[in-house]
Amino acid sequence: MIALTAAEIAAVTGGVLHALDASTLLAGPVVSDSREVVPGALFVAIAGERSDGHAFAAAAVAAGARAVLAAHEVTADDGTPVPTVVVPDVVAALGALAREVLARLRMAAAEPGGSALKVVAVTGSVGKTTTKDLLLQLLGSVGPTIAPVRSFNNEIGLPLTVLRADEDTRYLVLEMGASGIGHIAYLTGIAPPDVAIVLVVGAAHVGQFGGLEATARAKSELVTGLVPEGVAVLNADDDRVAAMAALTPAEVVTFGLSSDAQVQAVDVRLVDGGHPQLTLLDARGPEPRSAPVRLRLVGEHHVHNALAAAAAALVVGLDLATVADGLAGAEALSPHRMHVVDRPDGVTVVDDSYNANPDSMRAALKALAALAGRQRRSVAVLGEMLELGPQARSAHDAIGRLAVRLDIGLTVVVGDGARAIADGAAQEGSWGDEVVLVDDVDAAAALLQERLRPGDVVLVKSSYGAGLWRLGDRLLEVQA
Repeated sequence: MIALTAAEIAAVTGGVLHALDASTLLAGPVVSDSREVVPGALFVAIAGERSDGHAFAAAAVAAGARAVLAAHEVTADDGTPVPTVVVPDVVAALGALAREVLARLRMAAAEPGGSALKVVAVTGSVGKTTTKDLLLQLLGSVGPTIAPVRSFNNEIGLPLTVLRADEDTRYLVLEMGASGIGHIAYLTGIAPPDVAIVLVVGAAHVGQFGGLEATARAKSELVTGLVPEGVAVLNADDDRVAAMAALTPAEVVTFGLSSDAQVQAVDVRLVDGGHPQLTLLDARGPEPRSAPVRLRLVGEHHVHNALAAAAAALVVGLDLATVADGLAGAEALSPHRMHVVDRPDGVTVVDDSYNANPDSMRAALKALAALAGRQRRSVAVLGEMLELGPQARSAHDAIGRLAVRLDIGLTVVVGDGARAIADGAAQEGSWGDEVVLVDDVDAAAALLQERLRPGDVVLVKSSYGAGLWRLGDRLLEVQA
């Protein structure tokens, strides 16, 4: 975080200082996990569903935190008062602090010799984290870049990401998620983007939104939250996303496979077991330019993520050759996100267990089929897709049917919440032991230990709450 005095933080957050001198300078990182405290940090005590950060405030200060942002005064076990900025609402105060810091950074960037800071934000029902990772690598090649760790995309994670920026930061990449109307508007109120990327409107969290049209309205808040001179980067292949162009007076740049997209992928094909190869075409100017790209990522669905990142990078000034080279060298950075590992025993593990919805599940199954090809057996270990509401059963049923159509060699369905996947596969015509329903992760691990053989390609996919990420970790721990 940029340097602020305790008095400035209190003024910004509406707080009151407790056992903390007003002139105390805070310039260390801002963290909400006491395990991440380093000397000089500001510890944010957030009361969550599972734990209350106030219980760790004293330990955070003992570990080197200079102060705590908290909802009430805190004392150590020995009665010593903990230096605290006491605020009415810790999460709201965190957002206010991030808003102020970004505003100051933008003012500094506008001065002669400033870093020309650009905020690039991405939302969408699928692909946000992969696109964020691609942007980090593309933009990071030309200037200091900050991007979220893991999926820090909500009212806590986004401010924590913003507060990592400083006067040297040239690009601030933000991932904005939502599970309802108004969520992204709140986030853009903290960090209005210079470039707003909308990937796709899909079925993720449809149970919470109440339908695809409501999902589209929620995602469109990113476009309406742009700074006055901002640019909206929209998926031309998704009608709901493309329609967002009418919601903003800002410049619009489109990406996609369609011929009217300004940043296109042409001649797309999968090579070397599922890696997309394409020609990247920049058709924004009077003379279209192109460059060949072969992605290290696995699966054709990553083409749109790559195009979105490419379009944003071109918008902020990177040249086409730099973008093409950057995409070709980019890797999956976030854990449990189409992480492909060849084990010493000849089994290839595709760990995509961080999250799942019907769109990403279909894409992962297609990537599995492409990676396995005709020579290797494909194995899909599938768990429940959460937050689908009344559509849950039919959505899971459709995934089971798709697994049969793709000729997946073995489908292991984990947990009663995913049972409809097995039912759909049976209705589509699976027979024998091609589809197996097991109770939990332990049962799935035991089955795989017995039935996996060298040459198999195994996909692990579910919503995070279904817990298959634990199975992904166990599969990757296996040694020859």
